[in-house]
Amino acid sequence: MGHSAAVWDSQAAVETVKDLNGIEQVVLRNPQGASVTVSMLGARVTSWRNSHGEELLFTSSKGTVKAPKAMRGGIPICFPQFDNCASPEQQGFARNKMWRIDENPPPLKQRNDCLGKSFVDLLLKPSGDDLKCWPHSFEFRLRVCLAANGAITLISRVRNVNGKPFSFIFAYHAYLSVSDISEVRIEGLETSDYLDNLCKKERFTEQDAITFESEVDRVYLSSPNVIAVLDHEKKRTFVIRKEGLPDVVVWNPWDKKCKGMADVGDGEYKQMLCVDGAAMEKPITLKPGEEWTGQMEISVVESTLCAEHLDLEVPRCW
Repeated sequence: MGHSAAVWDSQAAVETVKDLNGIEQVVLRNPQGASVTVSMLGARVTSWRNSHGEELLFTSSKGTVKAPKAMRGGIPICFPQFDNCASPEQQGFARNKMWRIDENPPPLKQRNDCLGKSFVDLLLKPSGDDLKCWPHSFEFRLRVCLAANGAITLISRVRNVNGKPFSFIFAYHAYLSVSDISEVRIEGLETSDYLDNLCKKERFTEQDAITFESEVDRVYLSSPNVIAVLDHEKKRTFVIRKEGLPDVVVWNPWDKKCKGMADVGDGEYKQMLCVDGAAMEKPITLKPGEEWTGQMEISVVESTLCAEHLDLEVPRCW
């Protein structure tokens, strides 16, 4: 892997290895000991560890990690739709396709703050089978960055190389590892409207910080660009910053649905919470030659202060 695919310096490391199924993956490390692992299957972040070696993402104990079926957990990419044409896949085909390292990615248009961080660029182009299902030519580039402070940033760029416009939906489907879902609170979505998928997508307005006592499956619309996930037991807060992604999906299957999911262990719903930066309500439309960019950064603060005490600026890495 050449230097164009990832930044190398004396304090950042990038290497390619293979998992137990022989699937290539990229491991990013920072000088403080944090790491991120990205699989070529789906360009999925399968592991994100802090400087103490603690895993910050949930992965099911029953998850499959063999193409074309991806694992349950990590941070999969949902694109270009959730209901994928006459297929058992439900969150778009990108998460179950083999990506490749982009050795010569075009430069990012905006100011690039990823320099000095370890990062990798990945590329997906549609296959013949993909075009039968979703007849649009595209180039999907994903950059995954690991910062010195342990924060992870994902930058997606989708370009229309088709002869006509197309539309898609998108989500970073992040499975956060939590101590106990009943001890978790989400701040920052107060007063936001949401569609409740458990109530036939009826629209409601959030009144308070989000806590969990039963199954939750909601799409928060035109949401703030910074939200906080507070884990009281572990005394830490995930801070999620997004750009180009108007919506936030919040999901936990709870006990009844969890028991019916073949790739999730009984009771594992307690240790997971999905909080997605997304574009769901209004699909993104690209004219021929146009490119869309969507970014999400997740960092960890070792406390559970209220969100009002956190830095609410959205740093750009693209």
